[in-house]
Amino acid sequence: MLQTKRSYGGMVTAPHHLAAQAGLAVLSEGGNAIEAMIASAATIAVAYPHMNGLGGDSFWLVGRAGSMPVGIQACGRAAMAADRGWYRQRGCSSIPGRGPLAALTVAGTVDGWQKAYELSRDRHDGRLPMARLLEPAIRHAEEGVAVTSTLHENIRKKRHELESVPGYAEVYLPQGIPLAVGARLRQPRVAETLRRLAKVGLADFYRGELARSMAADLERVGSPLRLADLERHQAALVTPLSVEVSGHKIFNMPPPTQGLASLLILALYARRMADEADGVDHLHRLVECTKAAFRIRNNHVTDPDYMKRPAAEFLSEESLAALHETVSDRRAAPWPDPSKPGDTVWLAATDRSGLSVSFIQSVYWEFGSGVILPESGVTWQNRGTSFSLGDTDTNRLDPGRLPFHTIQPAMAELGDGRLISYGTMGGEGQPQTQAAIFSRYAMHGQELQSAITAPRWLLGRTWGEENNNLKIESRFDPAIIDRLHALGHDIQMAGPFEEFMGHAGAIVWHPDGLMEGASDPRSDGVVATR
Repeated sequence: MLQTKRSYGGMVTAPHHLAAQAGLAVLSEGGNAIEAMIASAATIAVAYPHMNGLGGDSFWLVGRAGSMPVGIQACGRAAMAADRGWYRQRGCSSIPGRGPLAALTVAGTVDGWQKAYELSRDRHDGRLPMARLLEPAIRHAEEGVAVTSTLHENIRKKRHELESVPGYAEVYLPQGIPLAVGARLRQPRVAETLRRLAKVGLADFYRGELARSMAADLERVGSPLRLADLERHQAALVTPLSVEVSGHKIFNMPPPTQGLASLLILALYARRMADEADGVDHLHRLVECTKAAFRIRNNHVTDPDYMKRPAAEFLSEESLAALHETVSDRRAAPWPDPSKPGDTVWLAATDRSGLSVSFIQSVYWEFGSGVILPESGVTWQNRGTSFSLGDTDTNRLDPGRLPFHTIQPAMAELGDGRLISYGTMGGEGQPQTQAAIFSRYAMHGQELQSAITAPRWLLGRTWGEENNNLKIESRFDPAIIDRLHALGHDIQMAGPFEEFMGHAGAIVWHPDGLMEGASDPRSDGVVATR
């Protein structure tokens, strides 16, 4: 049984142990939480390449108790050549999920690292050089990492989708078979790319020799992305969305992420809380609040420049009261709505001063587009698959438009001054797991690690499935399942610790300097502490 980790010197949690250890080493050298997270983010890009990488996007929340956190939006826009007509001319009725035509948005995460590095130096006395922060990732890419069971299983399960995509089989199907668990995965091209970024600066990814190399490779394989699209990219500092819930203030990212849905679920649930966690009332209420929140998300959330109403309006007391009227305690609402798939990694770091980071990084689907660029070794995301080719759809494709993002990190300042950084991977499941963790820990008083280890649920489609029913881990009391059936829920039983329920984690900073951390037994992660 995992136990909540506690310390006073600093803490990092990540779904892969090498990433957590890389961040902890930075804290041990006097680095701050932002510097630790850059090291962890680069390392997990190497260690968990099916979930994230240099060719993906990321979002950051950086804060301290007593002040509004800062958000970093490091997501790329659609290629200027990629309009709906461009895809229709190529015989597409929807954007392909894999291959060069799926690689249509700029990879934003590397500029996010740069924006965070500047924030660290300008506001938080950061002093470690970028070369030091990238060193663990370079070493692991060059020397190799042991293939995890989740990486092996995803290579095996996605083989039929990806083996013909340019560059994929060379890396993940040597000798024509998937890399085995424990096999050494070396990524020398990624090591050289990271080494170059450490030497000449991260801007080279967008406006230098590396950018020119990647743009040429992308054009050569058939992507609509061009050098000008990379040169145009800039990560941005943004103001998070926030809402008061039961005396606590919760923060999440604004559109184009689904952070609004995460806040709506908890704000609705707080209007009529269950008596205790993990009973039928807790599950039913959160699932029904999820349906209400997802309908808002699906109908309204997109690139904020295209939204008809500001996201914050949906968090007003008037809007919440009206939305709450649609949530029933007595009957499950039907759920035919489309789901939002996706895979990612979530990490957190807190240093001795209380500076905290909640961070998420993704290539969208497993291995993203599957395209691995021949010179740089970068695997390009398929985030643009979330666009629609319908002319009137909420998330229709337009040149230069931001795609809808499932990924969003969470942070909350509790009423007693504690600051919690929490989150998970898992596409459609992210807001639901965030609600489970926060409600268990902050609203019902459950111990931190128990809140993450406890059985979970997921409304919507999971990897490789088309149904949108309610998946529930089998560790719940059968009597609870029977009562949920009686309320009208369409339930599919899952295994006791399903990976598709997410790789969650949390760090809590207390006003006296104590830190508590938890990691997910469904992942390969740890909480690393000083």
